[in-house]
Amino acid sequence: MSKKRKSPTTNIATHTDDAIFVRGRNLVDELIGQVSFTEMIFLHLTGDTPTPAQTTILDAVLVTLMEHGMTPSVIAARLTYMAAPEALQGAIAAGLLGVGGQFIGTMEQAGVLIDEVREAGDDAAAVARAIVERHRTTRTPMPGFGHPLHRPDDPRSPKLLALAAALDVPGDHIAALRLLAQTVDEVHGRHITINATGAVAAVLGEAAVPPDVMRGIAVISRAAGLVGHLREEQERPAGRALWDAAAAAVPYDDEV
Repeated sequence: MSKKRKSPTTNIATHTDDAIFVRGRNLVDELIGQVSFTEMIFLHLTGDTPTPAQTTILDAVLVTLMEHGMTPSVIAARLTYMAAPEALQGAIAAGLLGVGGQFIGTMEQAGVLIDEVREAGDDAAAVARAIVERHRTTRTPMPGFGHPLHRPDDPRSPKLLALAAALDVPGDHIAALRLLAQTVDEVHGRHITINATGAVAAVLGEAAVPPDVMRGIAVISRAAGLVGHLREEQERPAGRALWDAAAAAVPYDDEV
């Protein structure tokens, strides 16, 4: 006889007639006015109250990822808002769809590689070289490395790594990232920067945030950044200029 499937449950939130509970804490008596938004994100995500170090790291990452200029996600949000200004949330959603494997969201893949090196123990150097050689052979970008604008180094990365190191975190994620960076330079015969998402992957790992949810942290941060861009779009519209620029950059060609 097959086992009866266990009914799904949740331990995130519940309520009574006169109270609301989130992760076992009374929202009114224990959370509102008692914890910061950053602390609440960590609590909601993990069910644990963050340590001061975890809060500092998560807060620094949220600040780092909030703004990137006129990226594809921002352009999508501004153009969507121009088309449908009655739905701010739709424009934000359009922009968030661009938080992916090519822009902003690459800390997820970087985090997986960092864990692969970190868990290799005495074979870490060999595993790091195999990872780098694999990406070089297949001509695929190495998550967490390289930047089209910030050369020779991404200024955000050393700041994030130094901040985490100063908090006396375990350091194994950062050490794995540095080993990968050393190997990247050796294999390619030149210096390639650790970009912001590479550093973010390492420091979030030090804060016990698993790779498969790291992109979610980017989504939270970028949502705030997109709201700022849409506020500017309300006050200083740029959507039409972006549309015109696209039309000028991609002219009609009847020779196919």
